[in-house]
Amino acid sequence: MSVILQQVLGPEDLGRVQAELAEFSWVSGKRTAGAAARGVKENLQADGSLPRVKEVERFVVEALRRHPLFEIAARPARISRLLFSRYEPGMTYGAHTDDALMGKGDDKLRTDLAFTIFLAARESYEGGALVIESALGEQSVKLEAGDAILYPAGSIHHVAPVASGVRLAAVGWLQSFVSDASQREILFDLAVTRTRLAQTSVAREDLLTLDKSISNLLRMWAR
Repeated sequence: MSVILQQVLGPEDLGRVQAELAEFSWVSGKRTAGAAARGVKENLQADGSLPRVKEVERFVVEALRRHPLFEIAARPARISRLLFSRYEPGMTYGAHTDDALMGKGDDKLRTDLAFTIFLAARESYEGGALVIESALGEQSVKLEAGDAILYPAGSIHHVAPVASGVRLAAVGWLQSFVSDASQREILFDLAVTRTRLAQTSVAREDLLTLDKSISNLLRMWAR
């Protein structure tokens, strides 16, 4: 299941991040690619060892965690460090699937979900869509700046070549408390339904029963 998160970064926060990106130095994205993906990855990334980059990472992750759909869609246990990516004309990231495990030692996590936060105005570049393969075919995603998509890290996906302009994005991965995608989807559907019912005249006792069911399913499935 893929979920669109609108306005993870509002206009003011987005402006701050874009101003910081304009000052970053960029290195080859191959440095952080797994062995299988290294041959198809042609982009640039901010140097994640720099304190200034780490500060912007924290700022963006905090904004992501505040988004009302993020918690119920992802049930995040751990989030990886972000990668800020830059695609100039001709750059692309060919078809690949993300490594199942990322990081080292105590920082290693299982990649249940990936996310991309779009950071450049959609009309400022041509091409550069994130294309995700599924049983229903290819899903081409190119969102407004500040919006994000959550999607299965185990899917085959690619970034289409950029024809003009510059594509900027923040990408990351997370390990969910609920590793099974179908169970996460059930919890998500129930939580969204609960929110909608709360806006109607439904009896409070019915909402409490739904809350109990959601909580008990989460207790059963969380690992």
